[in-house]
Amino acid sequence: MAKYKLFSFDKISSTQTYAHDMIAAGRGADHIAITAQAQSAGRGRYRRTWVSHHGNLYVSFIFDAPNRDARISYAVAVAVAETLAAFGANPAIKWPNDVLLDGAKVAGILIEYVDTFVIVGIGINIHSNPTVSANYKTTRLDKYADASPADVLARLMQNLDAWRDAGFDTVRTQWMRRAAGLNQVVQYRGAPAQLIGINAAGALQLRRAGEVVSVYGDEILL
Repeated sequence: MAKYKLFSFDKISSTQTYAHDMIAAGRGADHIAITAQAQSAGRGRYRRTWVSHHGNLYVSFIFDAPNRDARISYAVAVAVAETLAAFGANPAIKWPNDVLLDGAKVAGILIEYVDTFVIVGIGINIHSNPTVSANYKTTRLDKYADASPADVLARLMQNLDAWRDAGFDTVRTQWMRRAAGLNQVVQYRGAPAQLIGINAAGALQLRRAGEVVSVYGDEILL
C-alpha cells in the first residue's frame, strides 16, 4: 500500500483549492493528502458551500491520473461508505456524490481533474453537521459510532487504495449493494424514473416510459 504525504492545517480556505494551487505550482504528486480542521470556503459540486466547522474530516487527495475515468467516483464512494461501516455505521450511497446515514447526508465527494492528476475532495461530518433546510437533512458519524477525524482518515486512506485498485465489476457490485433508492422511483429532471443501477461504463441507469436512460452528470432526487 502506498504511503501518503500529509499536509495538515488548522484552518484554510479549502483543501480542494490548496490542492489546485499545489499542482499549479508544480508541486503535485501522487498520494498527497491535504487536511484541515476547518475551512473558511469549503465547497462541493457546482461550487456549493460546504459548511466546515471544527470536529469533522475535510481532506483532498491528489492522485496520478494520466487518463480520465468517470468510474473513479464509484470507487471513492464505496471507499467512504466502507470507512464509515468499519466504525459500525450502515451507510448508503446516493448518486452521484453523497453518502447517507438513515437518509441524511453524512459525507460528500468532489472529484476534479487537473493536468495529469485527479483531486478527490471528501468531507465527512463526524462531530458536527450543518443545518441546511427542512428538506435537506444532514447527520454526523458520532451519533452512530465513536470515531475521531484521525481514525477516520487512517481507515479512509486504506480503503481508497484498496477500492481504487479493485476491478470495476467488484466496485459496481459493492456500490449497488449500498445504493440509495435502488429499484425505487426517483425524480430525474422533474419527472419520475426507476433507478435500476449503473452499467459497465459508469453511467447511472434509469427506466422511464419503458426505456432505459443513461445518466452521467445530472442529479436525482430520492
